Amino acid sequence: KKAGVKLRVLDDKTLKKIGMGALLAVGRGSSHPPRVVIMEYKNTRKKTQPVVFVGKGVTFDSGGLSLKPGPSMIDMKFDMQGASTVVGAIYALAKRKAKAHVIGIVGFVENMPDGNAFRVSDIITSLSGQTVEIQNTDAEGRLVLADLIHYAQDKFKPKVIVDLATLTGACVVSLGCEYAALFTNNETLSKQLNDAGQKTGDRVWRLPLDDAYDRQLESAYADMRNIGNTGEAGAITAAHFIMRFVDEKQAWAHIDIAGTANSARETPLSPKGATAFGVRLLDRFIADYHEG
Repeated sequence: KKAGVKLRVLDDKTLKKIGMGALLAVGRGSSHPPRVVIMEYKNTRKKTQPVVFVGKGVTFDSGGLSLKPGPSMIDMKFDMQGASTVVGAIYALAKRKAKAHVIGIVGFVENMPDGNAFRVSDIITSLSGQTVEIQNTDAEGRLVLADLIHYAQDKFKPKVIVDLATLTGACVVSLGCEYAALFTNNETLSKQLNDAGQKTGDRVWRLPLDDAYDRQLESAYADMRNIGNTGEAGAITAAHFIMRFVDEKQAWAHIDIAGTANSARETPLSPKGATAFGVRLLDRFIADYHEG
């Protein structure tokens, strides 16, 4: 607030009232109810559509009933780094008084195993009205993003949506810790994010979107299932899942930061631990293309 950002917090009762069924399903097994935080920064008199950043904020990810192996669970307190990146970017823009209109939307939720947790084979209804067959409760971040993106489109009619998430281990297998995976439905947006990444050191590498991957999400019982074929292009099918909640004409990009958000060693831009990957990228993206 001191930086000039309008803040609104939606509690679990409000989320249930408006119908964020996908996000709420993820948090059912936790004793800590979910929250959605909306941050709006506006420092321009121009009547322009806002840019919206969306962040996955799974504050701890046990995998739910599809429980992660012990070694894979150790760093899952970092599964909120998509959200922390969005918070950091909004704060950076406000502190430097950027001449822009930017909204950040983050969903904070904990994925835990419990008698009330959502289950494999459950059919859940998202905010968009689309139904999802749960085939793995550890593919939960995409459920959070699905509701947040639909909310952003319906509420704010954005010019551009960029979502960030520590989403898939498959991204780490593909690109390691040097590049984040970029998926987008817009060629101009792809170039802009790539150029901003090259300037800041937060580098992205574009991976494909194709109907052949999208077909892996087909379900016999719902509009879609939440995972593709086991062991096949997991980062890509996750992006396709998210894209099913993006309006046809909406410019959108998804950045999977699973490999870049946290480092086991010191890097040229950060000490060991959280790297703040994406904050510099988003700030430069706004400065170069959406400010003035």
